[in-house]
Amino acid sequence: MAAYIIRRLLFMIPTILGIMTISFLVIQFAPGGPVERVIAQLSGTDAGGTSRVGGSATGDFAQGGQVLSGNGDANGQYRGAQGLDPEFIEELEAQFGFDKPAHERFLLMIWNFVRFDFGESYYRDVAVVDLILEKMPVSISLGLWTTLITYLISIPLGIRKAVHDGSSFDVWTSAAIVFGYAIPSFLFAVLLIVLFAGGSFWDLFPLRGLGSDNWDQLNAFEKVADYFWHLTLPLISMIIGGFATTTLLTKNSFLDEIKKQYVVTARGKGLTESRVLYGHVFRNAMLIIIAGFPGAFISIFFTGSLLIETIFSLDGLGLLSYESILNRDYPVVFATLYIFSLMALIITLISDLTYTIVDPRIDFESRGV
Repeated sequence: MAAYIIRRLLFMIPTILGIMTISFLVIQFAPGGPVERVIAQLSGTDAGGTSRVGGSATGDFAQGGQVLSGNGDANGQYRGAQGLDPEFIEELEAQFGFDKPAHERFLLMIWNFVRFDFGESYYRDVAVVDLILEKMPVSISLGLWTTLITYLISIPLGIRKAVHDGSSFDVWTSAAIVFGYAIPSFLFAVLLIVLFAGGSFWDLFPLRGLGSDNWDQLNAFEKVADYFWHLTLPLISMIIGGFATTTLLTKNSFLDEIKKQYVVTARGKGLTESRVLYGHVFRNAMLIIIAGFPGAFISIFFTGSLLIETIFSLDGLGLLSYESILNRDYPVVFATLYIFSLMALIITLISDLTYTIVDPRIDFESRGV
């Protein structure tokens, strides 16, 4: 097993390098950039983080990570730079690191990331690590509780549906979870706000943040209650559509195992139904559920909460990543991408190792995986 773990850890290196290389190349050809954005703001022509500076640019080309205008002067200056001191433009380029060739900037970025040195945000004047740590509690809260609640409900429900396959209970619960799956989480979030957050009916839950204004004055019990009071509506919005996949996957997995010969043999030996289900079937049926856990957790933790964070004014990693892309805040963009990718690979490895705990018959090392 040690050899397998070492191979997987070594395989993470080219995987991360490939992800960062492709992302860096995409950024080089993306329209706009931090220098263009600052120039546009100074010249009053900024129309957002995704637009180029100037009008109908022709013959635009990229150089060193910058988008230069072919319609500029003989020196190839930004069109938006006309009327600005060339020395000021050079200072901007040096400030953002664009005074170096693209390959030098890429190698420097990789070297810094290996040491977990992510630099500072272009626009927030704060270290990227501090910025990520500041937003992490919101994403951890949403991702952890959403995943935990979904699995705690879906797995027992899926088992019960498998045991009572075809019954009225199975039919109406299937209809309910499919209906919940069909409702977009952001639309359900808006409905909850209208109903329970002072929209048009009741004002029972807060609309923003994870803590009240008087948080520092609350005792430990009141802080816990206040925390979950603020989390109630966002969590309901996120978990409403999360039951279908895990529940039906659990049900189908149990149905497949229940039909196998070893279950018939166990029942023939006089074992109770509970012993058969949880002593024999459960271990085998849960393998596929464990395999799907990393993907579900990563999706909820990093990307699934973007709209919910926006609707409920929760300043988490999803919203941070989205705003950084729009604002061309490249240190934050690449740092979050690097951290997300690294965590996804590590969690996937942990999931594979969990396979061997649930079923000792599985041996990845002997298979040369």
